Amino acid sequence: MKLKMPISVLDIADLIGADIIGDSSIKVTYLREIHKVEKGSLIFVDNEKYYSQAIYSDAAVIIIDKVVECPDDKALLIVKKPFEAYNLLALHYNPFVPIKSNVSKTAIIGENTILEPGVVVGNHVTIGDNCLIRANTVLLDNTKIGNNVIIHANSSIGNDAFYMSKQSDGTYTRWHSIGRVIIDDNVEIGASCTIDRGVSGDTKIGEGTKIDNQVHVGHGVVIGKHCLIAAQVGIAGKTIIQDYVTIYGQVGISKSLVVGEGATLLAKAAVSKSIPGGDKEYVGIPASEARAKFREMASIRQLPEIVQKVNEIYSALFKNKKKNTK
Repeated sequence: MKLKMPISVLDIADLIGADIIGDSSIKVTYLREIHKVEKGSLIFVDNEKYYSQAIYSDAAVIIIDKVVECPDDKALLIVKKPFEAYNLLALHYNPFVPIKSNVSKTAIIGENTILEPGVVVGNHVTIGDNCLIRANTVLLDNTKIGNNVIIHANSSIGNDAFYMSKQSDGTYTRWHSIGRVIIDDNVEIGASCTIDRGVSGDTKIGEGTKIDNQVHVGHGVVIGKHCLIAAQVGIAGKTIIQDYVTIYGQVGISKSLVVGEGATLLAKAAVSKSIPGGDKEYVGIPASEARAKFREMASIRQLPEIVQKVNEIYSALFKNKKKNTK
């Protein structure tokens, strides 16, 4: 999330009760998670495994739970519980504001856009020209929709990210989501779809992409231009779907992956690692190239016949051996 104005590290330290190590004159422009860092960002880290990644990233300020060496151009904020401190900042600079009417007074709606009965438009939502938002669809805070977009009935856009932090007692605490959903021009989204906003960045649907009914798009997912996504697909958080990808029904795609441009995922494929594009087709659990998978499946179908032949040969050899021993 980009802050409305840069905030000094001194003010942030005072708000979360942190000790400062490093450059106390720095100002923060963004609140980010460790995977979405850019210059001027504040992030947090509470696992030694990721200390180096955080400290030597583009982040200007790092909330951390241990005193470590700080580079000259950064500041460290030392607290006992970095996650709680970060969540406090997220809530402070992007507080929850309930929707009090079907269409928020802060929403901006373009010309010739139709909102059918039951549509809810949240705070600071922007909808472009010539859009059709079908009945009972919900567009939550800060969602941004381009021109000529169709969203079918009962879809929910801009929901909080399903992104949890496991606590020391085994319970889970949700990260306060401060990202957005951005939908480009000429996109169509089917009925009963759910699209989560990013934890700190944006979930994006590229120009001309068409999405069928009952598709779930997780937090921070980026879908490219002119993709085609069939019903009941699930895409986990922070995955990137590049341009011109076709995804058939009930495909599942794990988190933080890249599906290459032009790839086709056949029905029920389960994608557990990044896959290249280039007009390749993928199928199966886990997903692999369709040609190789189909050859493998054909070979497996021949196994009973092969086993039978091997048994027949073994029986014949055994009988011959038995005759020779008499």
